[in-house]
Amino acid sequence: MDNILSVTDLSPIQLDALREVGNIGAGNAATAFAQFLGRKIDMTVPKVMIVELSEVPELFGGPDVPVAGVSLRVMGEAPGHMLFLLERSSAFKLIEVLGLGNKRNSFSDMEISALKEIVNILSGSYLTAFNQVTGFSLIQSVPAFAMDMAGAILGTFMIEFGQIGDYGLLVETEFHVDGEEISGNFFLIPGQDSLRTIITALGLEAYYESNSC
Repeated sequence: MDNILSVTDLSPIQLDALREVGNIGAGNAATAFAQFLGRKIDMTVPKVMIVELSEVPELFGGPDVPVAGVSLRVMGEAPGHMLFLLERSSAFKLIEVLGLGNKRNSFSDMEISALKEIVNILSGSYLTAFNQVTGFSLIQSVPAFAMDMAGAILGTFMIEFGQIGDYGLLVETEFHVDGEEISGNFFLIPGQDSLRTIITALGLEAYYESNSC
């Protein structure tokens, strides 16, 4: 049997399991982010779904919509990538919530570092959830920041990381801090050889075998 498993091959049960891992990760992330800010924060996950990467720019209104993005490489038993995208206006709101008071059209080095640190915390929380349910020891790389049009950022991401899957697990995320609502999209993108490893670790490979007969 080919070891490469596509998201499109997964059964509904396997997809539900991946979504549940995303939900657990979101809960961990909310707690970690509140501790980082030192104040109450509500974080909700309106959607957890599988999306085709080529369709990601449409989630923001089209390829020409400016967005801020932070990407990381995931290393370990099931390597892959993580990408956090949010509209530019939401990125500025997030900076203001951090008390850095951005009122311009660009970010300072300090503000970029703050955004990268937030995504570092959130992605670490998601990976902790993944590690807890799979028994893996996944770790993340240093985050990289970019601000550009949605289509350009996605294209750069796919060129930079080369051979990645065509689909990702979207964890739509909303923060509510002091009356401010900030929304972003977190993408977990397994490497081409990693999806089967994850499904096996979740104890769900049998559902693939029966589904493919």
